[in-house]
Amino acid sequence: MSTWSAPALRQLACEWLQAGRLAMVLTVVDSQGSTPRDAGTRMLVSADAMEGTIGGGHLEWQAIELARQALKECSASLDQTTGWTQTFALGPSLGQCCGGVVQLHFAPLDEAALRQWPICTALHIELHGAGHVGQAIVKLLADLDFSVRWIDTRDSGTDDSASPCGLPDAATLAALPPHITWHPSDAPPDEVADAPPGAIHLVLTHRHDLDLRIIEAVLRRGDSLFAGMIGSQTKKAKFLHRLEARGLNHAQLAHMTCPIGLPELKGKEPAVIAVSVVAQLLLLRQSLSSAPQDTPDKAKP
Repeated sequence: MSTWSAPALRQLACEWLQAGRLAMVLTVVDSQGSTPRDAGTRMLVSADAMEGTIGGGHLEWQAIELARQALKECSASLDQTTGWTQTFALGPSLGQCCGGVVQLHFAPLDEAALRQWPICTALHIELHGAGHVGQAIVKLLADLDFSVRWIDTRDSGTDDSASPCGLPDAATLAALPPHITWHPSDAPPDEVADAPPGAIHLVLTHRHDLDLRIIEAVLRRGDSLFAGMIGSQTKKAKFLHRLEARGLNHAQLAHMTCPIGLPELKGKEPAVIAVSVVAQLLLLRQSLSSAPQDTPDKAKP
C-alpha cells in the first residue's frame, strides 16, 4: 500500500476501471469524535492490492477484509454487487484509542462510483529550482493535493549517470507521481507566463540574478495566489530596492514573500526548510477552504 494524493488516487481508479480490474471503493461518509480521517477520504481495495488509506489500524484492516470478501463473492463480475454503508465505533468494537465513530461506504469500482467521486481541483505550484531544497520540497509534495510544475534551467541527467550539480537523477524523475511534472527550461522567467491564474510560485534557484528575474515576472503578472522566494531579510531588502528601480509599484512589491516558510521554525537544513515551506502552504490552503477567496486581481501598474 502507498500514499496517494486525492487526484492521483482518483486517476488510479479510472485506470483500474478501464483495465477491467475488479475493486471496491471505500469512502468515509461521516465521522464523529476523534477519528483518523475526515469525511470524503477514499481507498481502493482489490484482491491483491490496496491503495490510499482511510486511517490505518484495526478499522482499515477490518474494512479491507469486508471489501475483499465482497470481491470474492463476486469474483467474475461486480455487476450484481450493491454498495452498503457500515458504522464502526472505534473504541468499543475495534479497540482503537481515538474512540470516535466512522461511517464507511463500500461500493464496487464502476462508472457510478466515479461519478460520485469528485474531481479535485488542487492548488497549483510553480516550483523554480531543483537543488537540495527543491528536492526536499518535492518529496513532501508527492503525497499532498497540489499540482506541481518543477522548473530548472539545468537539465537533470536523462541516463543512469550521476546528475550534475546535485540535481535529481533520472530514476528520481521517473518515480515522480502524476501530479508533479519535471520541466527543464532555458528561460525560466518566460515560463511564468504559462502558469495558470492563481498559482503558487516558489522561487529557489541556484542564482540570485535568476531569482530576481523570475520573481519580477511573477509580480508583474500580478495574479498569483502566493509569490514566495527563498532568502533572508537582507536579500529581501536588496531585491525590493532593485525591483522598485525597475518600476514595480508598492502593491506589487507587497505581494512578495521572502523568506518563505514559517518564521517560528528555525533551521537551515534543506529538510527543515522544506517542512517549513510546505507547512506554510498547507496553512494557506486551510485558510482558503475556511474562507473562500476569489483569484487575486492583477496588481495595477
